Amino acid sequence: MKRREALKTLGAGATALALRPSLAQVVSEKKRPNFLFLFTDDQTFRSIGSLNNPAVKTPNIDRLVKKGVTFTHCFNQGSWSPAVCICSRAMLNTGQTLYHCEDGIGQNGGEPTVPLWGEVLGNAGYETFMTGKWHNREPSLQRSFKHIGPHGGGMFPSKAPEGSDADPYMRPRPGNTWAPDDTSLDGHWRKQEDGSIVHSSELWADASIEFLENHAKESTDPFFMYVAFHAPHDPRQSPTRFIDMYPLGSIEIPPNYLPEHPFDQGHHWLRDEMLAPFPRTEEAVKLHLQEYYAIISHADEQIGRILDTLEKNGQADNTVILFSADHGLAVGQHGLMGKQNQYDCSVRMPLILAGPGLESGEKIDSMVYLPSLFPTACEMAGVEIPETVEFPSLMPLLNGETDSLHDAVFGAYMDFQRMVRTDRYKLIEYPHNGEVQLFDLKKDPWEQYDLAENPSYVKLRNELKQKLVELQDELDDPMVN
Repeated sequence: MKRREALKTLGAGATALALRPSLAQVVSEKKRPNFLFLFTDDQTFRSIGSLNNPAVKTPNIDRLVKKGVTFTHCFNQGSWSPAVCICSRAMLNTGQTLYHCEDGIGQNGGEPTVPLWGEVLGNAGYETFMTGKWHNREPSLQRSFKHIGPHGGGMFPSKAPEGSDADPYMRPRPGNTWAPDDTSLDGHWRKQEDGSIVHSSELWADASIEFLENHAKESTDPFFMYVAFHAPHDPRQSPTRFIDMYPLGSIEIPPNYLPEHPFDQGHHWLRDEMLAPFPRTEEAVKLHLQEYYAIISHADEQIGRILDTLEKNGQADNTVILFSADHGLAVGQHGLMGKQNQYDCSVRMPLILAGPGLESGEKIDSMVYLPSLFPTACEMAGVEIPETVEFPSLMPLLNGETDSLHDAVFGAYMDFQRMVRTDRYKLIEYPHNGEVQLFDLKKDPWEQYDLAENPSYVKLRNELKQKLVELQDELDDPMVN
């Protein structure tokens, strides 16, 4: 069996459902759908007001939840780099799995070796546009899109106020006067040629609106827009009115808050983990959540501007909107701040599809991977999926042909962590120090109670270990044993 076929049939227990009307092609061939891909950075799955966290104000993402299909269990497969977003985006744009996508995207140097998402749609007649964060090499960007708007690298570092050593790190601490709404401190606050300072989320929204108004509106070809916000990646900056939406006294500490992770999970002192002091305090977690929620709400407002333009131009009825993030983030959960871990807060992200032919307000709980968006868009557009794409299309789930694409999902972080997760259980191994964790996600969705040493779970632990090895072998994990 070819690897692509094997990956698509992992989870042979997939059960056929009573079929609803087919969504095999969203619109007729004479009017293929537009695609608007809205992509945030570091946005955990539990961060959308109407879906799962009423504390976060996201009225425009809520619009998509109401009118579209939400996949509640979308996963990132992992990373071979401390910058998890590089690998996530490489998998997304190649459709290849974790240990194949680095060469596929050309991240090792040179040209990409496989057809890329935007390139495939562009060759099929789509007007392709990108703005925002790419975080892979320039050759892959140039091959992917016909129209490239303003864009930036992996993150925008902030600086300290003049005459101060205060910065976004190890906050809060005495004497650190760094403030997220201080527009003089760079980071997301981008200085323009005319001297004005504009937030990155507004820049990417402005570029998207300009494309919709001045190009997509006039073209007879369908479009694929790839709009990649740097928000809510740190430095988590936003205008004052968004900070004021979240008074510190109203911020709730997550139930799995810990002052420090119980052991070294690998890269314990990584940059992301240096954003708050050790041990973590409730005060620090509240501060970082305040700024995290605020920048999400600010990005949500920019998303609303793009959606409003789409509707005003009469393009919404023929546009499939894809909303997701590259991965999640801990922000105080488990004593961690970053995404270099295998807890659900970091490996799960939102995923919403809204548009013609898609059910309104539907939720699908099946486990899926983010890079399945590549083949899904191809199938919706009637475009042949390249043979190099290894992730399955979501169409069988959207059509009701099956209730499962995977009986288990895989996760990895460099050589430090390996994970296998089923609908109910999760096993995490830490090869560098021999630690193992086992969680019952049905009873313990916040992953607080480790069952790995419980004698009652020995059989289950062994079964999950076997499944992990099978997935490692299937995915060409260099650490398979």
